This record gives sequence, C-alpha cells and structure tokens, in this order.
Amino acid sequence: MSLILAIDQGTHASRALVVDRSGRILAQGLREIGMARPQTDWAEQDGEEVVASIFDAVAQAVQKLGARKAGISCAGLASQRSNAVCWDRTTGRPLSPIFSWQDRRAHAWIGGLEQAHGDVVHRKTGLFLSPHYGASKLRWALEHLSAVRAALEEGTLAWGPMASFLAFRLLKERPLLAEPQCAARTQLWNLQTRDWDPELLALFGLPAGFLPQSVPTVHAWGTLETAGLSVPLTAVNGDQSAAVFAFGWPEEDCAYVNIGTSAFVQRALTAFPGHVPRQLTGIILAERELTVYMVEGNVNGAGTALAWLQEALGIADLTAQLPAWLGRSAPPPLFLNGIAGLGGPFWKADFASRFEGEGEPWQKAVAVVESIAFLLQANIDHMANYVPAARRMRVSGGVSRLDGLCRRLASVSGLPVQRREDPEASARGIAYLAAGRPREWNTTPREEVFQPEQDAGLRARYLRWRGLMEQASGVRVV
Repeated sequence: MSLILAIDQGTHASRALVVDRSGRILAQGLREIGMARPQTDWAEQDGEEVVASIFDAVAQAVQKLGARKAGISCAGLASQRSNAVCWDRTTGRPLSPIFSWQDRRAHAWIGGLEQAHGDVVHRKTGLFLSPHYGASKLRWALEHLSAVRAALEEGTLAWGPMASFLAFRLLKERPLLAEPQCAARTQLWNLQTRDWDPELLALFGLPAGFLPQSVPTVHAWGTLETAGLSVPLTAVNGDQSAAVFAFGWPEEDCAYVNIGTSAFVQRALTAFPGHVPRQLTGIILAERELTVYMVEGNVNGAGTALAWLQEALGIADLTAQLPAWLGRSAPPPLFLNGIAGLGGPFWKADFASRFEGEGEPWQKAVAVVESIAFLLQANIDHMANYVPAARRMRVSGGVSRLDGLCRRLASVSGLPVQRREDPEASARGIAYLAAGRPREWNTTPREEVFQPEQDAGLRARYLRWRGLMEQASGVRVV
C-alpha cells in the first residue's frame, strides 16, 4: 500500500499524519510547542523546539503504524505561512527566534511606509504592508541581533520563511529552497516574476543573496530520514493554502474557509485574478505548467480572539460552554474585533477592539463568535466584486466545530455551509499534493450541511456591525 506522511507545523503544535491514497488517516502523532511573548506585540517560537517537535510527532505516527511504515512512499510539509527566521546555512543553527505571524513588533515602522509605498507593495506581492509578514522582522533581526550581523559578514546567513528553515533542518540534503506561498509571505517575493524582488529588498533595507531559491510547490525537495524512514519530501505549502486541497481538487465556485487560531476565506482560480484592492492574491499551487491562484480574505482574531476573551473574563472552560451559549436566543452586543491586528478587508494593524453594547459574559462570548462570522462575510462581500459568485462554502479547522458559528455563517452569507467530519484540513491537503493528487481522494466523504435560514436579527446586527467597523477603522469597503 502506498501511504503518505503529512507534517503540519502549526501555531500550537506539530502534527504528523499517515494517510492512504483516499485520504483516510491510519496513524497520527502530536507534539505541542510553546510561544514566548517577551514584550507587547512580540510573539516568538524556538527553532530547535519546533524542529524537535516535528521529529517527535513523526516518530509517534510511525510507531503506531508498526510494520506498515514500509508503505510510506512520500511526505509533504505544511507550515505556518508568515513566520520568518534567520539561521546559519552551514550548521542549521537558528540565529534568531522564529518570528510568529502574530508578532507585530515593527508595526510603527511599517506604518511609516504605507502612504508612499503601500500600493506598489500590494501590486507586486498581492499583500498589504503589514507587520505580520516577514520582511520587517528580518530587518529588525539585522539591526538588533549580533549573531545575524556576524553571519551576514561571514557569508553564512540564511533567512526567510520558516518552511524553508524546516526543510533545511529536516532533510538530508540541507536544501535552501522556498515555494511560492510562504515565500510571498515575507513580502519580498514578486507575484509576477515569481522570485525575490530587488526593489522590495531595497525598500526594507535587506541585502540580496541570503534568501532561499524559489521553486514550485511540488518539487523534489530532498530526503526525510527519521524514525526508520527514508522518504522523499515532494510538496511544501503554507498551512492555509494546503487546507484548500483537503477535499481534493478545489472547485472554483466554492468559498473555502479555514477557522483555527486565525481564519481565512479563499477562492481558488486557475486564471490570474488581477489586482483585488482590499484583499490578498497569491499562488497556492505551482506544479510544472499548472498554477492555481487564490484570492484571500483573512481574519486574525478567530481562535486568538476566543483565547483573549477567556483570559479577559477569567472563564477557564469558555470553549466547552460556547455550544450551549450559541443556542440561546437573547441578542448579544457587537464586538469590533481587531485581536492580533485587524485584517481584511479593513486592514488596520493598531485597531482597538471593543464591545458595542452591554451584555453578560455569555453574551460577550457569542458576540466574539459572531464577529468571526461577520469578518469572514465582509471579506466574502468584497471578494464578490472580483471573482465569480460562490455557490457554497466549505469550512474546516478546529473552531469550525462550533455548530452555532456554522449556522451563522450560512445565514449571514445565504450559502450552504459544508463541514467535513475531520478538521485536519492542512495535513490532508498537503498529503493530497505530495501524493500527486490521487483520483480516489475523498471519494466517500462524510459531510454535515448547514443550510441558510432567514434570520433578520443576525442580518441587522451584521449591517450595524459593518457600519461601526468602517467608522472605527476609517476604511469604507465597497
């Protein structure tokens, strides 16, 4: 039997799944990882811990397989997209922490570039100038970390996407490579030329010659040797981009929504969508002559917002109580959600989150959940001006297990919301790509469908929330 090893390196844990060519999970392993927040707006992870967690998760999964591990024929790696790191290209030693996508330490400096350079950066990269992306953090590392400056002078510096660092450390060949999705999230990669952009490097004050080589998503990355395995790594992608392929080949009339620590709505297109003013564009698959583009709206405050509320209210079991609270009929207040920075379609890094109206703790929790649905819908509304209308929505990710959230998404969007039983979308998606897109993939899926219902109260709250968001952000979204 031909089996696929899927590695999903996420914000809170590294996962390893072994699946067959239909996408059925046969074994899995998990190792949690930490996050350090040494100062306000800083969010860091330890490179050695992350690498060790992947090897541990793979070992767990392989051990559970027993003799069947001989059937593993290839592997894929899905990684947090916007994380960046500096390392030594001779030893592999991290020279900086892994700067999480949640890290906003350079937001003031980035803000100073917006007026003069924001539109050019968006047109070149498909991304808005944002402290969440890697370029400003690499600049910070160069200015503040002596180990990074020393490696630059000695010619041993490597820096770029976390996915490139992981491939370098996991694979026997020690490749220095970057695929389109994670490369783009550095904000240094040009969507048209599909390579690092000299003008962007100059804008961020970064010397050329230390970034990985640009390669396709599906590529001969190298050999993973661990836990008695020796298998080729055949695909690398960002976690949210990989999630689009969890159900097989993406449908162009479907909105793909993944809701975890953050949330994303993506539309997959085989034709270049052009410039979309208030959203992101990029490449989610490059394989030989084939390219799949995406238009994406992102929500930073999804699981992060629920974690923030849990701490703010002091409710240890908030997540466990949410299903019952979401079933109550009393209307909640509104939550203007800029947790971890306000993303699409408003884009305001320093947005002040607040509740509009009073409510008991349970009502505030419902308001936060509704704000996730409202932010996703605001992105869908804007997207509809530039891509064909969606006919349905597919949701995945841990927070999508909330039925009340899915019902609200269906009702506010007017689209049926389809949810697969297994939330491991990123791992399944990268396995599908690594295996060469098997025809038998997900041929008998189990799926729940939430049909849209008429909910005048929800619709009225959305329209009022949207007006308040435009007023508070100073951005009017068409």
